[in-house]
Amino acid sequence: MHSVHLINAMPDASYYDKSDGPLSYNFYDKTCPNLGMIVRWGVWTALKNDTRMAASLLRLHFHDCFVDGCEGSVLLDDTKDFKGEKNALPNRNSARGYDVIDSIKTEVEKSCPSIVSCVDILALAAREAVVMSGGPFWPVSLGRLDGLTASEKSANEQLPSPFEPLDNITAKFVAKGLDVKDMVVLSGAHTIGFAQCFTFKRRLFNFKGSGKPDPSLDTSFLSNLQTTCPNVDKSNTKLAALDSQTINKFDNTYYKNIINNTGLLESDQALTGDPKTASMVKDYSSDSFLFAKDFAASMVKLGKIGVLTGQSGQVRKKCNSVN
Repeated sequence: MHSVHLINAMPDASYYDKSDGPLSYNFYDKTCPNLGMIVRWGVWTALKNDTRMAASLLRLHFHDCFVDGCEGSVLLDDTKDFKGEKNALPNRNSARGYDVIDSIKTEVEKSCPSIVSCVDILALAAREAVVMSGGPFWPVSLGRLDGLTASEKSANEQLPSPFEPLDNITAKFVAKGLDVKDMVVLSGAHTIGFAQCFTFKRRLFNFKGSGKPDPSLDTSFLSNLQTTCPNVDKSNTKLAALDSQTINKFDNTYYKNIINNTGLLESDQALTGDPKTASMVKDYSSDSFLFAKDFAASMVKLGKIGVLTGQSGQVRKKCNSVN
């Protein structure tokens, strides 16, 4: 376990205010001092087996925080009392990484039983996944509690969809206390990971009912995608890389792709359609440090949405069920 490259240079602790509202950066320092190492090791092992898991863990954290706050609701199985989020449209047969969080939780429980919440483990895992893919580090404040319920309806209503117009997607971010800039910069997470053909297929064959492809798509990119995703239902679940240039590297190529008309999702390419978002795309495409800095800042904001502390939650013993 002495892989040197797992240890990321952390800024000096005094650099951050230790407390962050109800959360703090040193929340588990005394009660679970090995937490960081256990999470890092669990994520590293998962990525060694499957590089795509980095994007899956990041997305799971996003889908958790965006639906009724960061409270681990996305991890809960359905019960007789509620229909959870695992089978909501944005998650069913596409959200993954539950097993990685479960196995990290098992290791954490061995080391410090009933101390660390599943939602905190997911927040840390998402950060490690990005760092191990070459992306920026951000400080994760801790002390969130796991929620007691989950809602399929909330997930269906609150998560942004690649089929929605940019204004609708922006409104969903604003509803969470985020802004247009957060929306553009967090879309940059599509620098890693894959999408299923059904999420972009209408761009390839029947864009907005025209019977023709999306005219904004680069032509050779289009023909490659048509080969990957032929116009038959059978291809719906096949995968294409969100950033076809640097598939597993967390970088600013996503924005360069959009400028070159090789963004995969309609919602990616739509960022060029509005002057304000288009100018941000241009800035991030030409300045990888700016993107890294802003991505880290937006992830910090994301991780604070609707957190539960005090009496309003619990530390789950198993991530898929309430105690």
